[in-house]
Amino acid sequence: MNNPLISTILMYGAIGAIFYFVLLRPQQKQKKEHDTMLRSLRRGDEIVTSGGVIGEVTFIAQQTKDGNPVVSLDDRVTIKSGDTRLIVERGRIAKIMRKPSTAAEE
Repeated sequence: MNNPLISTILMYGAIGAIFYFVLLRPQQKQKKEHDTMLRSLRRGDEIVTSGGVIGEVTFIAQQTKDGNPVVSLDDRVTIKSGDTRLIVERGRIAKIMRKPSTAAEE
């Protein structure tokens, strides 16, 4: 017996699975990697914002909850670009280009 209802349900299920594995899953993985990158942000790191501004992190303002720092994508980061200091949201940082450590230079 070949029920047309079962074949239709299987077809929609296959389309849904393809949609998930081609579009949704990679996007979720990329967002998770970006969040992990932003949480590892340190003072002195050279960054590129989503607007294309390149600068060095000079200060990271973090929220605190009961005395413990809470890292949020809404935190503000002060960067130095040339002779100018800018304040950007942590979530707007596109890439971190870490400076080499002094031990590696010696």
